Amino acid sequence: MSEKDVEITEYADELISVPRARLQLELAQVESGVTLTHEGKLLVSCRLTREGMAASGFMAQALGAPLPALGETVETRVTTAVLFRALSIAELDYTNEASFALLERMLEEAEMQRGGSSGYEG
Repeated sequence: MSEKDVEITEYADELISVPRARLQLELAQVESGVTLTHEGKLLVSCRLTREGMAASGFMAQALGAPLPALGETVETRVTTAVLFRALSIAELDYTNEASFALLERMLEEAEMQRGGSSGYEG
């Protein structure tokens, strides 16, 4: 997947470098695609492309949150371990079949780390 489909910020890397029990994240769908933010700071931007939207959907699944509709925002709380999985999922190359084996494993790990429950705060 090209860098233009999904961009992960340096702030995202900084955020996962310090383990935390709960991070409040905001997942939003905007005209250009889907964004993931923490305290108003961009973590991930997924473009409105086939690969970008695949990445955003799987990232939302890892976070235990529904993918928001256009113009909507969904808040979720997760650990840094779950966020790490979500970021890793966003970085996968969805044009490569081998990525789907990794995806399945990372989604399972994220679900276990969430305690098998949704982090969605409604």
